[in-house]
Amino acid sequence: MSINFNNKYMSSQNRTNIPNSLNEHWMPFTDNKSFKKNPRLITDAKGVYLTNHQGKKMIDASSGLFCNPLGHGRKEITEAVSKQLEKLDYCQPFNQGYGGSFELATRISKKTPEGINRIFYTICGSTAVETAIKISIAYHRAKGDSKRFRFVGRERGYHGMNIGATTVGGMINNVKTFASVLMPGVQHMRHTHLPEHKFVKGQPETGIEMAEDLERIAMNFGGENIAACIVEPIAGSTGTLVPPKGYLKRIREICNKHGILLIFDEVITGWGRTGSAFASQEFNVKPDIITMAKATTNGVVPMGVVAVREDIYDAVCNSSTAPEGTPELFHGYTYSGIPVAVAAALAVQDIFDKEDIFNRAKKMSPYFQDGLHSLKDLKDVVSIRGYGMMGGIEMKMDQKPGKAGFQTFKHCYDAGVNFKNTGDSLIIAPQFICEKKHIDEIIEKLRKGISNYSKSK
Repeated sequence: MSINFNNKYMSSQNRTNIPNSLNEHWMPFTDNKSFKKNPRLITDAKGVYLTNHQGKKMIDASSGLFCNPLGHGRKEITEAVSKQLEKLDYCQPFNQGYGGSFELATRISKKTPEGINRIFYTICGSTAVETAIKISIAYHRAKGDSKRFRFVGRERGYHGMNIGATTVGGMINNVKTFASVLMPGVQHMRHTHLPEHKFVKGQPETGIEMAEDLERIAMNFGGENIAACIVEPIAGSTGTLVPPKGYLKRIREICNKHGILLIFDEVITGWGRTGSAFASQEFNVKPDIITMAKATTNGVVPMGVVAVREDIYDAVCNSSTAPEGTPELFHGYTYSGIPVAVAAALAVQDIFDKEDIFNRAKKMSPYFQDGLHSLKDLKDVVSIRGYGMMGGIEMKMDQKPGKAGFQTFKHCYDAGVNFKNTGDSLIIAPQFICEKKHIDEIIEKLRKGISNYSKSK
């Protein structure tokens, strides 16, 4: 099937806005056939608004993919990136260095929980998780505990799409095609999406017992064989599953009992989404390793980060007896901590501090959650969940999973509000620069779009 736009769009001036052909680009996580019949192309972005190729202005209700919390088109970031490219565009990260990456590591370590202060750069959230998996194995080996090879993830968890990240994740459609090539030795706890959690604001009162799945897995497979347990403090991509009260604390206790490292995937929750810098601080549970990405550069340049306990770093580095110049950890990426990504991230850190962004998000959260839950009267909405500046609206399934969610997304897009759906869940995550009027606009347009979907059936 060949898709071409009308000749009037084919000037070189319009080429990036209105492409001559949609055929060659195989789009990620997309129904390519459907999209190319009726494309949704974004041409401009400023503040909390997007503009599509038809000139329609829409409010961004999901911060891109959780990655633009500071708004689009921030001059501070653009200027920092531009200046960096003029001075130093690339420096190889192996046995060489660039001063900015060390400065950024110091600044990140001042915001992570105490003691989690050694920073490894990757190129995205998926590679951050992959790196955390490798570091876990390397740490146990350095401690003389090479029998630990197992990992524990969670159903409905999302940790990225590399092999390791896919394996510890628990979203069925992401896994089933690739089952033959996944990592061995991975078990999954049940998710915490319980029937009694419908329309609950914040942390549910029930469900702490779900954490005992980790104890059961440790008993069945031997806690001494498990290297790490990885969870999202709030499962984001699946539609905002907020942890029951005491759940994360109990996971921490079980990990401590069996010597299992606890990895918090904060690619979504990191950098203020809960109202604290990290969800680990918000919920007062300290992991051993934290992964982050997305908001690290405000989505401008790809970058992932792994923050680990100092003693994990020390164990791996001090165990090496190889000749000088030999890496202690045989792992890294061509684009680990490259100057352009670091420049963007440093500019983001400046904005975090200057505009008191985390407190700004915390103060706006109750207003957003009230608005979000005001939609519970809509007939096809079967659940709403939320915490901080993130929420999930679950639509009533229509024949098959995902149909209702995608059709609702399209109606909302037409109503002037943009976000992502996963299955039948609408993922809502406003930008932290939103004022009350922007929250009102998001809620109003969600109501219109969801209502229009219901009328269309």
